[in-house]
Amino acid sequence: MSIAILGAGAIGQLLAQQLANGGCQPEFIVRPDKSLPPQQLFTLETTTGSYSRPFSCLSTEAAAAEFSHLSLVIVTLKAYQVVAALSALLPKLSSHCQLLLLHNGLGPHRQIIPLLAGRGLSLGSTSQGALRLGERQIRHTGSGITQFGHIAGPTMPDELKLLLLRAIPHSEWCDDIMLALWGKLAVNAAINPLTAIDNIPNGALADAHYQQHIQAVIAELVEVAQCEGLTLENEALLQRVNQVIKLTANNYSSMQQDVLYHRPTEIDAINGYLLQLAQQHDIELPVNQALVTQVKRL
Repeated sequence: MSIAILGAGAIGQLLAQQLANGGCQPEFIVRPDKSLPPQQLFTLETTTGSYSRPFSCLSTEAAAAEFSHLSLVIVTLKAYQVVAALSALLPKLSSHCQLLLLHNGLGPHRQIIPLLAGRGLSLGSTSQGALRLGERQIRHTGSGITQFGHIAGPTMPDELKLLLLRAIPHSEWCDDIMLALWGKLAVNAAINPLTAIDNIPNGALADAHYQQHIQAVIAELVEVAQCEGLTLENEALLQRVNQVIKLTANNYSSMQQDVLYHRPTEIDAINGYLLQLAQQHDIELPVNQALVTQVKRL
């Protein structure tokens, strides 16, 4: 089974190394300006040592014939990059190629589904940690669960599922992936904007002042989820958020890093996604609206 990873960032490189360890040799699909010579070395640092491995890179502008062998494309781009990148790539993929979106937040899948043309789409998330040290060098900074599941089109073949499950540590297939992703959405919606706005590490959110704000964010999220036909437990979500705050106390969220380095954020796919749904259901989310406004101002 041939796998390509669209997006050679930290998580994309980590997954490539793990797939290679599992016996698969994935390729990277990169922008033309990021194209690299064939068999370029990528380096992974772990607690047990440093390992370098060659991976091939395909340009997004390559001819369709260059992509015809692919069975699966794993998309590890930022949420706001997904639709444009896949809109250009999808016509070049074979009709049997599967897609797996792995990014923070939700929303891009709704725009991708009408473009599938018979291809299968799965969604997922990972709480693994990876730090990019250079263009082709990362450090594995933390283990975590990786979840994925079917959302539209033909379901992923069993051999592809098994390949992913065997290669990616602590991974699992979820029959109800949306429920799992809403749990991750709650964590991101509570932690990311607050840490970005106040330029603080995750652990600072344990303070009572932030806890009140987090409770309000989660309460609004649960209300929107109910309108979407999902039953989420408020207390269970709060416990999960605070567990992540404790376990990642010294870490800085991706949104904090994006704001710090003046990069676009994924706010539209996190708290902004809640606002999109709220508008459809004619409800207001004043706390989440305020967070989106403040992050966009930054």
